[in-house]
Amino acid sequence: MKPSIFACLRVGGFAAACGLAAAAQAQNNPPATGAQAGRTLAQQGFPARGVAACASCHGAQGEGNAAAGFPRLAGQSSVYLARQLLSYAQGGRDNPVMSPIAKSLSPEERTAVSVYYAGLPPAEAASGGQAPGNAPGNVERGRTLATVGDETLMVQGCANCHGPGGVGEAPDYPLLAGQHAGYLAAALEAFKNGSRNNDPSGQMSIIAKRLSSEDIAALAAYFSRQPVPVGAAAQAAEARALRQQAISGTSGPLRRTQQGGTGGEAGVGTEGGAPTTGGGQGPGGGGATRQDSTGGPPK
Repeated sequence: MKPSIFACLRVGGFAAACGLAAAAQAQNNPPATGAQAGRTLAQQGFPARGVAACASCHGAQGEGNAAAGFPRLAGQSSVYLARQLLSYAQGGRDNPVMSPIAKSLSPEERTAVSVYYAGLPPAEAASGGQAPGNAPGNVERGRTLATVGDETLMVQGCANCHGPGGVGEAPDYPLLAGQHAGYLAAALEAFKNGSRNNDPSGQMSIIAKRLSSEDIAALAAYFSRQPVPVGAAAQAAEARALRQQAISGTSGPLRRTQQGGTGGEAGVGTEGGAPTTGGGQGPGGGGATRQDSTGGPPK
């Protein structure tokens, strides 16, 4: 028996009504994009896709959680954050929590949440949780490594790339000042043991392998005690000026003569595509250079 034309009209009318209702609902609740997507992901997550809210680990204001080892995100370079999410998605970094989350996000969502956290003002850190090495002597060792490096280890000062006091230089070099000591120590240990491999210049792995566990703890203690900078543009300009002074030899670069070489300034090379100077180390030691047109993921 063929359905009557009236039955067809009733079914068709019902389907049309459902379609109109769905269209109206979509109009009232459009898909999250841009800043909205970043805020939604950070504050609410995407439960239907099994993606937890970033705030559940990194804090309501991106302040992180020192006791649990979750890093501060607020005020960090959006380019750096997006690159780290990409590394988690592609395997350059591995973490049982972050890797599946990053893999479930689209490139646009990774960018959106990175921009969201980059735009947050530095927040007060969550209390608790410190890496070893907070004794004054160890902090002083951390200060030495951070500012001038260690020539005997062929390790340049962190300030050559990460700026004075670890203020960072967006977009290539991340903010270290005020980051939680436990996270900083874990990041250096990951570079050292090879579980983190997202630095195309190879410098961070080389540096970390030359540091003892005590040195890593000392650096983590030093940077965690530095004030979180306000005014990123001014800080970045200061970092660039410091680097140019180091390159020109007017402010504290370490020098060494390569064995079998003819001397000259040591440790002048590139780190993530930018020039560095300090202890002669790995690629770039003794005046060699390494170019990376992309700038590479910062450390």
